[in-house]
Amino acid sequence: MAGIAVIGARTLVAGYGLAGAVVLAAEDDDAVRAAWAGLPADVAVVVLSAAAAGALGEAAATTGPPFAVVMPA
Repeated sequence: MAGIAVIGARTLVAGYGLAGAVVLAAEDDDAVRAAWAGLPADVAVVVLSAAAAGALGEAAATTGPPFAVVMPA
């Protein structure tokens, strides 16, 4: 089964773990990029905070798994 991961500041992403998402708290740009690079192979969707999306830039604009979506600000 495909999974969901969430990347962003701990205060924004912690609650997603209650719904079964893989929570990857990342407080700065380097941590965001490391979390993206280390995504588990079964992750199909990644929810990004606005700051995390900004840190990833074009890397988050993939056309195939994982698909990235950005949290509303």
